Amino acid sequence: MDLTGKAAVVTGSGRGLGLAYAHALAAHGASVVVNDVDDAVAEAAVKSIREAGGTAVAEVVPVGTTEAADRLVGRAVEEFGRLDVLVTNAGILRDKVLWKMTDDDFDAVITTHLKGTFTCARAAAVRMREQGEGGTLILVGSPAGQRGNFGQTNYAAAKAGIAAFARTWSMELGRADITVNAIVPVAATAMTETIPGFAPYVEAMRGGAPLPDFLRKGEGFGTPEDCAALVPFLASEAARGITGQAIGIGGDKVALWSHPQEISVAYADGGWTPDTLAAVWRTSVGAELQSVGIPAPEFPEA
Repeated sequence: MDLTGKAAVVTGSGRGLGLAYAHALAAHGASVVVNDVDDAVAEAAVKSIREAGGTAVAEVVPVGTTEAADRLVGRAVEEFGRLDVLVTNAGILRDKVLWKMTDDDFDAVITTHLKGTFTCARAAAVRMREQGEGGTLILVGSPAGQRGNFGQTNYAAAKAGIAAFARTWSMELGRADITVNAIVPVAATAMTETIPGFAPYVEAMRGGAPLPDFLRKGEGFGTPEDCAALVPFLASEAARGITGQAIGIGGDKVALWSHPQEISVAYADGGWTPDTLAAVWRTSVGAELQSVGIPAPEFPEA
């Protein structure tokens, strides 16, 4: 996976999954624009990439606005002469149940995740189309966007929208040879380590102990670095035919998520009424309803 000569922007890459993505791209030869809202965090990330032999610069700006997106793309062009890869990882959480969520809680998450992905992808697409050599957009989704999650109205909606972005933009940008995929990572991060069942295993991992197989394989749960391999792969020539997909990765597991589709149908001559729907629902389309929410982890008995 030789990415030498390619330039990448990774939003929200000062720490966690974003930093792992930036390191993985740099390790395979790409030059990376690291992005964070904290100067010290961004510079520390750049330093760690350079010390590992990679090339990186920092651009400190909160994503969401057109101006921020233009700054990020412009920095890549200014420093490296081009832009080939965009990874939209930046995000925040403002978790509350529906009846307690404020407008500010909702707007902040939608602005960073959904609008930030849109504005950055738009700026990147303009530049990549001008270059005329194709490119790669990697949009970071979440299991919450695929299945919903209690207390995450704003986050789940944004991540579901990001998966829809990938499907839509893969069609719009296909003629320009720009691939667009959503990745669905699962890793030990500041968010997932708050799940009580995970906490002792994450703590042990930080002490040098490996995560057990039931987590790495059964739950697809590992380190941010476990998720990072997908990014240089999707940015490489080996993945040029892959677009419009939602791909999960975590621990020892990689998976292809299905797109929403009809799974059961029924017909009524002349159309449906409320009474005819009620008469057939339980024995036809409604016989086996779909589950919601992220399945609870299965931990071994103590």
